[in-house]
Amino acid sequence: MATMPADRSPDSTLALLRAGYRFVGERCERYGSDVFKTRILLAPTICLRGRPAAELFYDNDRFERATAMPLRVQRTLTGRGGVQGLDGPEHFDRKAMFMSIMTPAAIQRLGQLFDDEWRTRVAAWEGAGPVSLYDELGRMLTRVVYAWAGVPLPASQVERRAVELHAMIEAPAVLGPRHWRGRLARYRAERRLADLIERTRVGFAPAPAGSALAVIAEHRDARGNLLPRRIAAVELLNVLRPVVAVDQYMTFAALALRDHPAWRERVRDDDEATEHFVQEVRRYYPFFPIAAARVRRSFDWQGHHFPRGRRVLLDLYGTNHHPTLWPQPELFRPERFAGRRVDPFELIPQGGGDHWAGHRCAGEWITIDLMKRAVTNLVTTMRYDVPVQDLALDLHRMPALPPLGLTITNVRRAG
Repeated sequence: MATMPADRSPDSTLALLRAGYRFVGERCERYGSDVFKTRILLAPTICLRGRPAAELFYDNDRFERATAMPLRVQRTLTGRGGVQGLDGPEHFDRKAMFMSIMTPAAIQRLGQLFDDEWRTRVAAWEGAGPVSLYDELGRMLTRVVYAWAGVPLPASQVERRAVELHAMIEAPAVLGPRHWRGRLARYRAERRLADLIERTRVGFAPAPAGSALAVIAEHRDARGNLLPRRIAAVELLNVLRPVVAVDQYMTFAALALRDHPAWRERVRDDDEATEHFVQEVRRYYPFFPIAAARVRRSFDWQGHHFPRGRRVLLDLYGTNHHPTLWPQPELFRPERFAGRRVDPFELIPQGGGDHWAGHRCAGEWITIDLMKRAVTNLVTTMRYDVPVQDLALDLHRMPALPPLGLTITNVRRAG
């Protein structure tokens, strides 16, 4: 049996928060191994990266998700009782509910709403002075996903809801007031959406057929029971929040267009080039850092022992930058996707494995579609300048974004 490298610190929780996206990768490089053990939140933890590790991690016979995600993440980002923490038949049933929402026609409707919203906002940005693209995208996606999901949203509440969703996204990896703002935002949102679920069920707030609100409010599990109203609210948030989080990727796409201007022309009328560009944005830029699971039953892998109940963290960012998978991973090269068939365990910014049976994000197709639309809109519907500003990404911070959210100026509609 091989000796698994061990992190020297008695507990690495603070080191994880300080190192951010590079925590696992830096230690893998230090120890010359894609697997090592440490302690996180005082609990023994195994950290992994790479394609073989991803294929192992998404083996449902060896790993389970119940109790794997720390409570601070459940109480801010994912919600307690949501699909991310389920296993077995219950997970399969809940995931099927989500996949029923993600039909090609539904994705097309969401995309059309986004394009319409983009055109409206470009007209408003014209002559309006500096625009924080990240902030604007957050508000745009909030309006769009609420309308698409069938959730009522008065215009006066858009800013508040966008701030609320961003607070949940930012809270898991921070301490102090920002973390507690995320907890409070989730508590309030779950209560509000639980009330909406109840009013929808009794007919006081009818939902459009096939909308996320209707599907989740009406869903019955294998025993024929409706989801408890709080759980239904958690799952409705698991539709709203991830779509708004795509504003990060869209901001990164705009940053990549600024840093690699030759790609502006290449993606203008070429859907394949746009696909490659978007996939490289998803690979190259930081999104969700790690995923968590627990060992279902003890086993050995590559000479290392994985005891039952042990928490395991898969480095999503590190796998997307693994030099064995991605030569010169530190370079932004969309052409690396030309002619390449990427399997489910290589490119994993939103999880790996199968969408239906596994824990890969159900909204991944939405993410890709919205990103492609954002790239197309950036190069065809508007002209703008990017003034001198600090655009460095601090990988110690999760999520990592330009300090001012990428400011653009002199916005004008394309002729």
